Amino acid sequence: MTGPGEPKGAGGDWTDERRRSEEGRSRLKGARRRAGQAELMVPDVEFTSYYGRAVIKEPAWGIPDVPGYLFLGGLAGASSVLAAGAELSGYGELARVAKVGALGAISLSAVALVHDLGRPERFVNMLRVFKPSSPMSVGSWLLSAYGPMAGAAAVSDVTGILPAAGTAATLGAGLLGPAVATYTAALICDTAVPGWHEGHREMPYLFASSASCAAAGLGLLTLPPAAARPARTLATLGAPAELVAKRLLLRRLGEVAEPYETGRPGQLLRAAELLTVGGLAGAVLGRRNRAVSALAGASLLAASALTRFGVFEAGMATARDPKYTIIPQRRRRDHGE
Repeated sequence: MTGPGEPKGAGGDWTDERRRSEEGRSRLKGARRRAGQAELMVPDVEFTSYYGRAVIKEPAWGIPDVPGYLFLGGLAGASSVLAAGAELSGYGELARVAKVGALGAISLSAVALVHDLGRPERFVNMLRVFKPSSPMSVGSWLLSAYGPMAGAAAVSDVTGILPAAGTAATLGAGLLGPAVATYTAALICDTAVPGWHEGHREMPYLFASSASCAAAGLGLLTLPPAAARPARTLATLGAPAELVAKRLLLRRLGEVAEPYETGRPGQLLRAAELLTVGGLAGAVLGRRNRAVSALAGASLLAASALTRFGVFEAGMATARDPKYTIIPQRRRRDHGE
């Protein structure tokens, strides 16, 4: 039935048109609902930055200069501690080896540092001021005091000149040795690099124990087992401490520990761990076997070097990837809220 003024059949057409319009609106609502559901399915977050650049600036430190500097400084400092202990306990051969090793290591460490700086005068310029809040400033003055002591101790022992002064230098270098072996941990952890800064509590313990293994390894490698007894004792203490410190470091880092366990840094650190375990076993079993003892010493030296290179490369990897900067920041923010 049509209304007044409507042509015949118009009512049916109007009803069909209204039905089609309602169906269209229903389909449109369904499409919008499905689109809304699709929007709720957020894809995995991709941590990117403007123009593909890293969030923080990667340190301009080169390989092998800086990781070599970290390893050699640790070897020097721990060797001086071992030399002082060996001299006081009557192990003269071990004391001499440790003194010469400390002098050689700190000399090569200085060469690596100056080479990375580019010009020798840059190191001298760091001595123009003393800034206790700067690990670089404190480390520069520390090396300036430690180097001459380590040199005097080695030269006096080898030449026999001024033995009393040599003993005093040996003890002085031994007192500064722990700081020399560990200040580099404070140096790298004082940066914004997440892989280093987030582990600032455990890193000094890892560096100290790794340096102890290196110094013990040098003694085991160069001397008969009977003459290297204090070095063996140091190895049996330093190797387990290094393994524990590394586990604690990785647990502290959380998500940031990924580069320490993957890629080239992960390979270096796994190899270092195997060599540390093997060196510890060789130090214990090689009490009367020169070959086993020397092999254990070489393993511990190599393990310490690989540890420093692995830590260095893992930290640089976290500086290049934005997610290692963003995730800890968000975690701290959420924890604060």
